[in-house]
Amino acid sequence: VQLQASGGGLVQAGDSLRLSCVASGGTFSSYALGWFRQAQGKEREFVACINENGEFPYYSQSVKGRFTISRDNAKNTLYLQMDSLTPLDTAVYYCAAGTWNRIIDASAPYWGRGTQVTVSS
Repeated sequence: VQLQASGGGLVQAGDSLRLSCVASGGTFSSYALGWFRQAQGKEREFVACINENGEFPYYSQSVKGRFTISRDNAKNTLYLQMDSLTPLDTAVYYCAAGTWNRIIDASAPYWGRGTQVTVSS
């Protein structure tokens, strides 16, 4: 499975942004999917994940209530709607695909190239 994330950019605090991750080369609907982020000088951090049919999203405490993960299996696309952004959300965002457990422990077999999100104060 190949994953390509997009939608990053430079925004101001309080703004919204939607990331997309398009998959190709595999059976999209058979994978759990997740978003991770890595700020400069910090370790990669789990952001959110969603199960194969999209019924069960799960969020880190740092983004819960502000970010929404969703997927469209017909379009082979994963989304991350990010609202009320703060400078602490500045990072490179990555999408990943695998089983639920491997998404949760960040050992997913498939990763996309990241997209930069920068939030200015």
